[in-house]
Amino acid sequence: MVSETYQSKNVCVIGAGPSGLVAARELRKEGHRVVVLEQNHDVGGQWLYDPNVEGEDPLGRTPSLKVHSSLYTSLRLISPREIMGFTDFPFSVKKGRDMRRFPGHRELLLYLKDFCDWFGLRDLIRFNTRVAHVGMLDYYATSTDDVVGCKDLKWVIRSVEKKTQIVMEEVFDAVIVATGHYSQPRLPSIKGMDAWKRKQMHSHIYRVPEPFADEVVVVVGTSLSGQDISMELVEVAKAVYLSGKSLDISEGLSKVISKHENLHLRPQIDCLQEDGKVLFVDGSWVIADTIMYCTGYSYTFPFLDTKGIVAVDDDRVGPLYEHTFPPSLAPSLSFIGIPRKIIGFPFFESQAKWIAQLLSGKRTLPSRDDMMQSIKELYHSRDVAGIPKHNTHDIAEFEYCDRYGDHIGFPHLEEWRKELCLSALRNADTDLETYRDSWDDHELLQEALQSPHFTQHGAQDFPL
Repeated sequence: MVSETYQSKNVCVIGAGPSGLVAARELRKEGHRVVVLEQNHDVGGQWLYDPNVEGEDPLGRTPSLKVHSSLYTSLRLISPREIMGFTDFPFSVKKGRDMRRFPGHRELLLYLKDFCDWFGLRDLIRFNTRVAHVGMLDYYATSTDDVVGCKDLKWVIRSVEKKTQIVMEEVFDAVIVATGHYSQPRLPSIKGMDAWKRKQMHSHIYRVPEPFADEVVVVVGTSLSGQDISMELVEVAKAVYLSGKSLDISEGLSKVISKHENLHLRPQIDCLQEDGKVLFVDGSWVIADTIMYCTGYSYTFPFLDTKGIVAVDDDRVGPLYEHTFPPSLAPSLSFIGIPRKIIGFPFFESQAKWIAQLLSGKRTLPSRDDMMQSIKELYHSRDVAGIPKHNTHDIAEFEYCDRYGDHIGFPHLEEWRKELCLSALRNADTDLETYRDSWDDHELLQEALQSPHFTQHGAQDFPL
């Protein structure tokens, strides 16, 4: 809904990754006063590679992780670069840099730095600043309805400057949480896990394969990171056992396994024994040196105190209307970047525009009751479809992104962007080892490069 009033708010954005940067850009465009708090020394969030994992808990069970990024050295994008840019700032090829369609992670970091500099966002960011606490100012409500009725809700943020340890406490009209969701390891529950004496680690701290030379490694998880890391380890390890919930794998992964004599597919682990034995549910077993958990990540907001209004339940962050707004606290509190399995950057941009316009009063949200009803319907539809609670925020459909943009008139995803995304997924399913460097979508690529997304913003030619 569109409103006639206008207000300029004092807004804090937590995190200077892709979602935080575009949030800062949209807030400032809408006339708000913006401060971005970033715990690291530069922009990028997850894309700011950190090779130093010394002292990190191998399983990531500590409450406060020292390392935010989960990138490993050789990681390359799984999507072609032309689909990933923000709508008015294409992820173009730059001479002298990584010019591949599926570049390494550093190229995306450089893109984010270019975005930050082009739009002059650095002056808004306080680097090396850790957010310790976010809470409601003068919280007095005895029920959720009391909070809803508080139109002047403000937020107290306590932050710590890392080098000096100086603590600062400030009050903001609104807070946007843009801290990402690929840092806190999600671990399985396996019998004997706590008693197993050999090396166990989550892929969060994996960087290079060399430390695993001549080892027997069990990789738990057959999704993207499990596949990628297994293909690296197999070149140095004595043997790699890839363990998954299902043995129904893609043609691409099947080709990789058939190509390497020391790469084996196994079902789920049944239990671990102190002598190093790993038993699988089919009765087979192996003595392993290392178990690598490529089992994904959990949402966590240790700094956020909403008196229980927003909670994380088995990786369902909620209640959130459209995966963004807690009905009782919106729009003064919002989240960017919660959804998974989407073309991220354009979606983050649409989220940022909606939030900025709500805070200025240009638009309004539905009533709290209507938002809660929408959330209940979402949860019910997921339950009926048999989708586990921890997959609540997995979108995996272009139509949802288009419907989301309709709230603010944000353009639908271009057809070429959708088709290039699907083409990359199909090629990966067919040949995991070559899909990033050999493709069959030249006509789609030409359509993309001739679209206004590129031609109106001075994009350079892609190498064909």
